[in-house]
Amino acid sequence: MVAPTRELAIQSSEVAASAAKGVGVNVTCLYGGMPKHAQKDEIKKGVAVVIATPGRLRDLSEEGSVDLSEVRYIVLDEADRMLDMGFLPDMRAIIGACAAPEHRQTAMLSATWPMAIQKLAIEFLKEPLKVTVGSAHSEATANVRITQVVEVVEERERDGKLLGLLQKHHSSRENRVLVFGLYKKECARMETMLRSKGWACAAVHGDKGQREREEAVNAFKAGTAPLLIATDVAARGLDIPDVEVVINYSFPLTIEDYVHRIGRTGRAGKTGHAHTFFHVGDKAHAGELQNVLKNANQPVPPSLLQWGTATKRKVDKTYGAFFKDVDMSKKATKTVFNNSDSDSD
Repeated sequence: MVAPTRELAIQSSEVAASAAKGVGVNVTCLYGGMPKHAQKDEIKKGVAVVIATPGRLRDLSEEGSVDLSEVRYIVLDEADRMLDMGFLPDMRAIIGACAAPEHRQTAMLSATWPMAIQKLAIEFLKEPLKVTVGSAHSEATANVRITQVVEVVEERERDGKLLGLLQKHHSSRENRVLVFGLYKKECARMETMLRSKGWACAAVHGDKGQREREEAVNAFKAGTAPLLIATDVAARGLDIPDVEVVINYSFPLTIEDYVHRIGRTGRAGKTGHAHTFFHVGDKAHAGELQNVLKNANQPVPPSLLQWGTATKRKVDKTYGAFFKDVDMSKKATKTVFNNSDSDSD
């Protein structure tokens, strides 16, 4: 199994190891930020299940420490992220090193599945079967149990408004609140600012060491650090119980990431609250966001309408070079299950 973030790979390996306990199946987790030698030692002992991030797995494969040629089953978790520009070269190399398509089963899992990425996925699939839980269309769809509040603001207003939201939603300083920023430096600045204002918080982003990242996520899960500041490394897949509130300090780069972010709350049948700051720099996403709000029966603020309702047709420039060589006449068989939990990830 390949996952886009270290945090998700670690979480998945813990679940897999628990399931494999007592049945003689060894599981190992390979990810960057840690020395290779310990991971190589685990591989030498013999493992049946490998859960990894793309960069580290490709690195170990190309240096000969991992032999993927007999891999008959591969899972891409958060598959739309795994096939975007950042990971596509790694995934081509990894899947290309596995058993041939006719001898391999490839599963791609995600709560969001934009059409551009579906077209890319055909490169790696043979006679695919598509199973959809909930909405059958490819548009991003949010969990209807999440109350979404979108506030159109000036960029400079966000610090003050964030402090106000924490006073409102985190006054006990015990309930779990997750605040998303877009960039590493932005999250680091927020962490410093909030601590200077007396808020105890932890942070997860790319400038943090691996040990710090793991400690922050574990403390958030345990409730010892119930206020977490994070980039999108914490947006996908992480199953953290009882996150009551998600605050989007900065809007993400895609509407799919927005759905994944707010999906950290309202999980396992519970309700949640998501508050999003939206400013003129985010206006390209205004139409898409309006659609997500409407489809989840959430109010669209009149101030969001100033940028129109149009949405741009999504085209992923990563597939243009080889798309002409792909046989798109092979369409997936589709099975649809109705379930309102589908996009809580």
